[in-house]
Amino acid sequence: MAKLSVEGLVVAYGSVTAVRNVSFDVEDGEFVSLLGPSGCGKTTTLRCIAGLEGSAAGTIRIGGEVVAADGRDVPPEKRGINMVFQSYAVWPHMTVFENVAYGLRTRREPAATIDAKVTEALKVVGLDGFAARYGTELSGGQQQRVALARAVVTSPRLLLFDEPLSNLDAGLRDRMRFELVELQRRLGQTSLYVTHDQSEAMLMSDRIILMKDGEMIQSGSPRDLYERPASRFAAEFIGNANILEGDIVRMAGDGSALVSLPGGPAIEGRFSQSGSVRPSGPVLACIRAESVLRLRDGEDGPNGFEAEVASVSFLGPVVTCLLRVGGLALRAELPARGSPAAGDTIRVRIDPDAVILIPNGQAPSAQHP
Repeated sequence: MAKLSVEGLVVAYGSVTAVRNVSFDVEDGEFVSLLGPSGCGKTTTLRCIAGLEGSAAGTIRIGGEVVAADGRDVPPEKRGINMVFQSYAVWPHMTVFENVAYGLRTRREPAATIDAKVTEALKVVGLDGFAARYGTELSGGQQQRVALARAVVTSPRLLLFDEPLSNLDAGLRDRMRFELVELQRRLGQTSLYVTHDQSEAMLMSDRIILMKDGEMIQSGSPRDLYERPASRFAAEFIGNANILEGDIVRMAGDGSALVSLPGGPAIEGRFSQSGSVRPSGPVLACIRAESVLRLRDGEDGPNGFEAEVASVSFLGPVVTCLLRVGGLALRAELPARGSPAAGDTIRVRIDPDAVILIPNGQAPSAQHP
């Protein structure tokens, strides 16, 4: 295990800059995800760290050792890393044991050592008893476990994951998320994980680095990014958010504000970042769908108002409702039991602390906790 450090990474293809001045650390034993839409530069960054891609500028260190910088480019096999790809790359002509043992054999380790390490790795990923099977005899989830065992058996300094669960069906993908996190915690392995799935990143990560257009937008814990988005992009990409444009009516000394919403009611909210508080001007009000609460008869409170239910979609334990509040449209997630019907008028409330205010028109640099 080792700390990863990336400083000022730039990757360009002709006139196109794919990664622009990206800098971050992954501490020893930490699980960090690079999250963002397709084309944001997350996989290119990962491939540079692995040594599979060159860079125009920047320095990459693993365990304090410079593996990529001006005039220095350590080959992938000498970086002390292993990578789990989207494709499992399980060789069909080899048994599970032979697949997992491949890296150890290329290092010419003694047969007894190989046998012991492979047996332990298969046990760790829940495949003890599968050593003699071939890749064609395994399910997708079992093949993914083989790829994981092969990645950890050589005790690398750093584990890299390139969307390794995206080829699995939804149920198996959910189970593998928990298994992968449990494995990483048990081994204490420094890990960098690439995904476009915000739920996956939220569930698995100690920290998330959000990327867009080759740049870091925000970095922090899953809770930080969810509760304190620093930009419209961060608010929309993580979670199910309503983004409403408004103007500050008045400020309070605690960072909260009353905001007028065109075509709708005034609403109380709080700025997500202490450094973004402004006394006046346009703002965005970010309201998570699950933060819209239905009031019972006689209940009231701040940010309470009547809403017409335009549509209702059933999602098992909850329903997603499209509400009309004056001229505003608002998505809400409400309990399915006793849910309203389309055409109903209901009274709802949003806690002021759940209304996240973001300066409108601001294009912030990457925010760090």
